[in-house]
Parts: sequence; C-alpha cells; structure tokens
Amino acid sequence: MMLPHLRPARPSQLNRLVLFLAILLAAFPAAAQPDTASTGAITGTAVGAHGEEYGGAKVVLSANGLAAPLVQTTGDNGQFQFADVPAGSFSITLSAPGFTSRTVTGVLQPGQVAELGAVELTLADTTTSVVVSGASEHEIAQQQINVELKQRILGVIPNFYVVYDHHFAPMSARQKLDLALRSNIDPITFAGAAIFAGIEQGENFPAYGAGWPGYAQRFGQSYADGFIANLIGNGLLAAAFKQDPRYFYKGTGSAGSRAWYALYTSFMCKGDNGHWQFDYSAIMGGLAAGGISELYYPPQNRNGATVAFEGAGLGIGFAMVENLAQEFLIKKLTSHPGKRKSQQP
Repeated sequence: MMLPHLRPARPSQLNRLVLFLAILLAAFPAAAQPDTASTGAITGTAVGAHGEEYGGAKVVLSANGLAAPLVQTTGDNGQFQFADVPAGSFSITLSAPGFTSRTVTGVLQPGQVAELGAVELTLADTTTSVVVSGASEHEIAQQQINVELKQRILGVIPNFYVVYDHHFAPMSARQKLDLALRSNIDPITFAGAAIFAGIEQGENFPAYGAGWPGYAQRFGQSYADGFIANLIGNGLLAAAFKQDPRYFYKGTGSAGSRAWYALYTSFMCKGDNGHWQFDYSAIMGGLAAGGISELYYPPQNRNGATVAFEGAGLGIGFAMVENLAQEFLIKKLTSHPGKRKSQQP
C-alpha cells in the first residue's frame, strides 16, 4: 500500500480521497436524471474588460419556439440562466451602459444545458480613449482566490486549487501560504484525516496499537502528513521557486488535446512569470514531507529514502488521474466554479 506520508502534495492528499468518493457518488444521480424531450437550458456569465463579474447587464434570449424574447438582468455575480428553452437555434444578446452589445448564437439540443461560459462585454468606441487604471495583478489574484475558496465538489469537498478563469494572475508568496493554510484548516480536511485514521486503524498501520489511543495517534499522523505536504509544497516551496501550485483548467479544444494537457501538467506547472516549468515545488514538497514524517512514525514503519522516491513517482501517476478528472468531470460537480475567459493558459 502507499504510505500516507508519500501522498502527493498538490492538492492535499486528504482531498484526493474525497475527490474519488465524489466521482463515485456523482455517477448515480447523473444516471438518474431524466432527459428533457424538447427543451434545454442556457447559462453564462457577463464579465467586464478585466474578467470581473458584471452585474446588472441586460440579457435578451431569442429562440425558435418562443412567442417573444425572454429578458433577464444579471445578478451581482454576473450570472444568467434560462430554463425550459425550446430546442433549436438561439441567440443571446447582452448589453450594458458604456459597453458594446454582445450577441452569442448557437443550437440547443434537447435536454442539453448549454454553458456559454464568460461572455465578455467590450467598452463602446466612445469610451476607448479614456485611460482607466485597472486592478493590479495582486488584486486580480486575490479576486481569483476568493472565487476558488467558494469552489466545492458537490457543494461540500474543497476544490480550492483549480483556476477556471483563464486570465492568469500570479499569486504572491503570502497568498500561496494563506491558501495552503486555509486548505489545511478546512473542516473537510479534518474529516478526511478522520477517515484515513479509521481505515488505518483497521489495518493496524502505523503500529500505534488498538483502541482510542491508537486512533488518536493515527488521526494526528494523518492530519500532519497532509498539513506538512500542503504547507511545504503548495506554500513554502511554491513561494521560493516562484511557481503556481494550482491547476489551470483548459476546457477547450479536442478531447485528446485536453487529455494531453492534463497529463502534462501532472509534472509541469506555471511559473509566476507565466511560463511552464518543471514542478519542483510539488515533487520536492512530497519528498520533504515524507522525510519529516520519519520523525514521528513508529520505528517499524519508517521506510527511508527509497520508498520516498518511489512514492514521488506514484504521486505523479496519481496527479495524472486527478487532472484528467478535473478536466473532464469535476467542473460539472463543483459549486461556484470560477469563470473562464476565451484565452487559454
């Protein structure tokens, strides 16, 4: 079996267990949902020139089978949603004061939920000569983090380390540490440690003994494994190497190109300079956490450097599976997903 201290550092191994549980749970409700025979739904988000969510925009839907156009106003989060739309061709027009109207067209299939993603409003020609000081990269990064902290699989499991907005804004060292600590103190992280401790209690691993004293030590060991790996890999080393510990959702292109992207980013990451580079922080973070765990594991469960390096290789393989799930499934199960722009990372 793979030892807890060898689990990869991005994201926390505690979230990876519940990630697979979410996939399994999602298969049943997905299969049970009835397919609508002749209607579908259309969703999207109005965003401004800097990718910010734009509330108060007027949204007009015209579609075959509608007696009259449907009109909505986007909420504070910029979102709009039309349900029970007749299948067939449609057009949606967004407009707002000071912006050029934007029209999106498409064909809605029966039972389909058409996700238009981020629909960007551009400034009207009369305002293009005005110079406006936009938000700094630090502020944009913080806005992204605030969105990510609302992302939960099935509304419960943290999905903080995924960016759905393709506007790249590098995090500061402080922001990387804050995100790692926020992930470590999430209630689901403690719940994950409790689940791991229960599994290991049944296997009598590590050799802490039986009963509540043994379970308490296993809980502390399991939580410490994730806490240290996340803090070092996603926080300290990511800050030191100026690397971004997050997964940047692609979401566009062929299935093959998206699958290759998911596999590629299991050992590559985006640097703060915007360039792809080998993911030293995550891999070295896992190795460092494994070494530190040798200090508090029972002597008979200490395995030395060889197993640590084997675990690092397994960690990359696990990251490949997780990234594929993120690219093709998890977004559909995530509440409050960030908004994508058309530019690819």
